[in-house]
Amino acid sequence: MEWLREREGGVLISVRVQPKASRNRHSIEGEKLKVWITSPPVEGKANEALVEYISKIIGVKKSSVVIEKGEKSREKLLFIKGVDAKLVKERLGC
Repeated sequence: MEWLREREGGVLISVRVQPKASRNRHSIEGEKLKVWITSPPVEGKANEALVEYISKIIGVKKSSVVIEKGEKSREKLLFIKGVDAKLVKERLGC
């Protein structure tokens, strides 16, 4: 599976999250978008930080970014409403 694919109403992104990083950043590594987040994986703080980071980079509201799978895992599947793959690739610098 490619890390980014379109679905009706938006796109799905496969993400691997690295919490407790020195700074927030992202890169494409193989079949996943890898995102480093400064927040620790405690009480959903890393998930909140991930949603905030992705929404800011792509330019959508936080409510448009939904964690579909992997709430308690480093491997996550995000659904981003109202965008297409081309826009997401542009905003992520791919």
